[in-house]
Parts: sequence; structure tokens; C-alpha cells
Amino acid sequence: VQLQASGGGLVQAGGSLTLSCAASGRTSSRNALAWFRQVPGKEREFVAAITWVGNINYADSMKGRFTISNDNVKNTVYLRMSSLEPEDTAVYYCAAGRTTFGVIGTMPRQYDYWGQGTQVTVSS
Repeated sequence: VQLQASGGGLVQAGGSLTLSCAASGRTSSRNALAWFRQVPGKEREFVAAITWVGNINYADSMKGRFTISNDNVKNTVYLRMSSLEPEDTAVYYCAAGRTTFGVIGTMPRQYDYWGQGTQVTVSS
């Protein structure tokens, strides 16, 4: 599975941004696509994940501001981020993995394919 993340950039606090993650290759081998983010010196943090059939899991701190969605025809997952704060500044990664007994994973080790990351910078 190959993942191509895009859509990052510079945005002012309070603004919005939509990230995209295009999946290609044997996408049927992995049924969950997730977004993680990472800042230097910190561990990679789970943001949200969605399965191809539309089951969703959000990190508690992202609920209400971030929305994940998918387009099965385009094999693309989106992350709509609103009310952005400087603390949201990070490199955002998309990842592909499998659910475990239907449960969407929230740990990086549960995902075995990763995109290259896209930088999101929120200015105050």
C-alpha cells in the first residue's frame, strides 16, 4: 500500500485546513486509514481513523474540531481541521492498517504503512 498525504500548509489560528491521503496499491489488504501527528521530541499522536465501511474513531482531544471522511471511489481519506490552534502545529501522517476484531487501532504500531507526512503550521 502506498500513501500520499497532501494539503498541509500555514494557517492562522482559528482557521481551517483539509488534508488528503490518497491510497494506492493493495488497498483492500488494509481496512483502516488513520491520521497521526508528531512534533519534534514527542511521540506520534493519534488523531483519527476511519475504515473503508465508514467506522470512525477520534482522539478525544480532536472531537468536534476535526472530521475524518473517505471517498472509496478515489481511495482517499480526508481530515478536515477547524478552529485550528498553534498547538495543532505538527507533521501530519496518514497510515494504513487493519482493525482488530473490528476495533480501530490508535497506536502507531498497529499501522504498517505510512505516508511521507505533511506539515501543518498554525500561527497565533
